[in-house]
Amino acid sequence: MQIEQPPVDRVRQKPEGERRGLILINTGNGKGKSTAAFGLALRAHGRGKPVKIFQFVKVPSARFGEHRTFEKLGVPIEGLGDGFSWKSRDLEHSAELARQGWAKAREAILGGEFFLVVLDEITYPLIYGWLPLDEVLDCLRQRPAHVHVALTGRRCPQELIDVADTVTSMELVKHAYQAGVPAQRGIED
Repeated sequence: MQIEQPPVDRVRQKPEGERRGLILINTGNGKGKSTAAFGLALRAHGRGKPVKIFQFVKVPSARFGEHRTFEKLGVPIEGLGDGFSWKSRDLEHSAELARQGWAKAREAILGGEFFLVVLDEITYPLIYGWLPLDEVLDCLRQRPAHVHVALTGRRCPQELIDVADTVTSMELVKHAYQAGVPAQRGIED
């Protein structure tokens, strides 16, 4: 490891633009996409801002760690799907759930009631062709100026990346699964 001197001189240029709602994307093959979006939700909630989280893969009855925590804090989180596609018994039903879920998410975004709307794992119904990309793009463009939207999932379509303000790609460097370690409750749930 190379030892560095901490920076002491910092020239800060203050942006002169107007504050406005942002489109934030967490994508890539590494862990942490949803976790980062949930961190944004906690940060906004901590500032007294209204937040809504939609999960496009998780089932409505899901009781993962994030659900338990957000429910205790009073942050609405809603599962819209029926689990991972490879576990689905009926992919057309999965697609219909995604469309119904998108209608709810779209209403929340355009309604302007929320400071932040999280669309967790939305890339999957998009890349499976279950949701029309153009409709999602139109919604993001038409949202009220104060509404922030965070989108997560692997293989994010380039068209979404193009309209986003901030895009982070999580890079997989090493994963415990590769060493045969199973998922850990509280870390990967």
